[in-house]
Order: sequence, then C-alpha cells, then structure tokens
Amino acid sequence: MNINPTRLQQHFEAMSLIGKIGKTGTNRPAHSQDEKKAFVLAASWMEEAGMTTHIDNFGNLIGRMEGKNKTLPVLMMGSHLDSQPYGGRFDGVAGVLCAIEVATTLKENNIIPERSIDIISFADEEGWRFNKGLFGSRGILGKLEAGELQRKDKNGITREQALKDFGCDITKFKDDEYQPGSIYCFLELHIEQGPVLDIANKPVGVVSGISGPLWATLKLKGMAGHAGSVPMAIRKDALVGAAEIIIALNEIATQIPGAPTVGTVGTINVFPASRNIIPEEVTITIDLRDIDLERRHKYEQQLKEKIESITKKHGLTYTLTEDTNSEPRYCAEWIKTIIHAACNKLNLDAPELMSGPFHDSLPLSYATDYGMIFIRSKDGISHNPLEYSSYEDLALGTNVLLGTVLEILKR
Repeated sequence: MNINPTRLQQHFEAMSLIGKIGKTGTNRPAHSQDEKKAFVLAASWMEEAGMTTHIDNFGNLIGRMEGKNKTLPVLMMGSHLDSQPYGGRFDGVAGVLCAIEVATTLKENNIIPERSIDIISFADEEGWRFNKGLFGSRGILGKLEAGELQRKDKNGITREQALKDFGCDITKFKDDEYQPGSIYCFLELHIEQGPVLDIANKPVGVVSGISGPLWATLKLKGMAGHAGSVPMAIRKDALVGAAEIIIALNEIATQIPGAPTVGTVGTINVFPASRNIIPEEVTITIDLRDIDLERRHKYEQQLKEKIESITKKHGLTYTLTEDTNSEPRYCAEWIKTIIHAACNKLNLDAPELMSGPFHDSLPLSYATDYGMIFIRSKDGISHNPLEYSSYEDLALGTNVLLGTVLEILKR
C-alpha cells in the first residue's frame, strides 16, 4: 500500500497559491483570511478522505476519521498552515498535507481504523504575529497563559479581536480542550529546516527530540536628543546598548565550538526612528535554544549579567519579559522504533537527529507520546521563499508516515 505522489504534489501546489508572495514565497498570518482560505481548501481534502471537519474556538482546523471504537484515545497527526511573513511553501504545510494523504490512502483501501484519527492544522504555530507561538496546540491542552488574548500585532489588533474576526468564541475554549488520556499519541511530519539530512544525502530522518526554546523581549530606554549637538560622552543611546547586547548574545551562544546552542535577535524596533535623533527606546526579541537545559540556563544567566552591565555603562533602564520557556522534549522510543521499521521497509537508511526549531509536537509531548519524521531541506534553508523539499522526498516521507500509522493502528 502506497500513497498517491501525484495527488500529494497537486495539493502542495494548490496550497502554495494562498498567500503567495513572489515566485515561491508565502505569507499566511495566523487568524487571517488567507489562513481561513487555506483551511477551507485543506478541509475539502479532509472531507474527500471521509473526515468530518470543523474549526474550533482556538482557530484550529480539525478533521476526524471516525474509528470503530469511539471510546479509544485518538491517534493525532498534523502541523500548521500559518507561515512566516517571508516564508516558504513547505514549513508546517507538509505535516498537514502529508497526514491528509495518509488518511485518503486509508479510505481508498477501505481501512476503517479501530480508533479515531484526528488531523489538525494548529493555529499560530509560528508566533510572529503576536510574539507567542504554539497557540492552538497549547490551547487544546488548556495551557494558555494569562494575558495571551491581549497581545497585539504590529497593527494594534489583539489576539482576542483576531480570533473573533476569524469566527471563534473565546468564551468556549473549555469546550474544545482535549481531556487527559484522550490522545493515544501524536505524529508530526515536518521539513527539517536545517542542513543535516541534505549534507548526509538522506531524504528522511527520524527525530529524537526537540530543543528547548527560550524567547524573551528586551526593552531598553535611554534619552532622545539632537544627533548633531549632544556630545558622545554624555549620550544615553538605547541602540548602542542594544547593539552590544546582540553581540554579547552571539558570543555567549558560540562559547563551545560545534555545540547545538543557538542565539538570535530577530527583530529590532527603534523609537523615534529618525536619522537625526538619538534613539530613546529600542525593543529587541531574544531567541536562545539548546538541547542541554543546564547549559541553556547557564547561558541565560550570563546574558542577564551582560544586559545589566551594558545598560549600566550606557545609563539605560530596561525591562526583560519572558515570552516562551520550554525544556527539551524527547520522542517516545516505541514510536521511533516503529518509524525506523517503516523506513527499513522502504529501504531508507534514516538517521536520527534533534530538532532545533520547536514544533506543535512540543506542547503535545506533555500530554502524550509523540514521534516526528523529518524531510530533507535543500541547503538547510527555511523561513525563506527559497525553502525547498522535493516532492520525491515528501512522497517517501509520507509513505513512512503511512507505514507508521498502520502499525500504530494495530495496537
């Protein structure tokens, strides 16, 4: 039994037209009309696979293939259809479309599973619009944090308003939470978003776990003044302080050559943003990740000490707000064994590798066992319109997912 690679490719190509930018880019913000259009299209394919569909109040698209025994915990698969503002065609999309292809293949082969299968496109995995990701996957587990609905995007729209505009009812969140024990396991196929498989010339990999991300927002405040008249020695330039902190983060993250630690400042907002005014306020985002939690904690403390000393040197004040803090989470051994066996049946020598980026599997790992399949990314590029995974690799990975699902359904 194999999936239909031609249909799978057609689905990818059709989805890539929604929110398309340039030749190969994608911009589908969370809770946006473009994401809604993507949901409508994906739901049509779910329904062709015999699934019932709905959008829950967190903004997740959910398709269910009813099993013979509705009392059994569900087998859950999926990922996300929202994208980065300057993203590619495969990030997140692969996990949704490949799971739908598996469900369609089951229907075509008249397989009615004993347990139900849920395929989900989770809302706002990316996190860039409201600076807080994994919203939908945390939502179904009752793991949202205080103040999340009041977070605003760059246009001043709160998440609460965005959800209402999307057709969600925030007063009914509880109705859409999955109860403890109701998910048998979670499977997520995803492009690697890194160079390991490409360098090894391997189309498919088995994920061993996900690094723990720490996200923070740092706001520095100095004193505005005329750029032509305030002497350098007495300036309180918030942007100079931010620049030194960015360099410090890079130095901290590269202390051990070859270690998987990564540190990134992805956004900088400057006020008042005039060429002849000394910057008074600067806000930057900090992303620090590692598979070694003890080391990440150590580096976090080093960064805080640097922030303290640098701001003091420049006469600045600051606030540091933690946005996301997660420990590394490892895949279930029994699921990895099944994925490896599915790879072996296809004569695929699939290496194991850690995931640096976080995924919807991260919050799901606290509720159930999970496993992930990685698909090779050309040149390791992602979060970029040049992101590319071949349809041949995607078809191979989908057949691995199919084999994994068939084995799990025997349990």
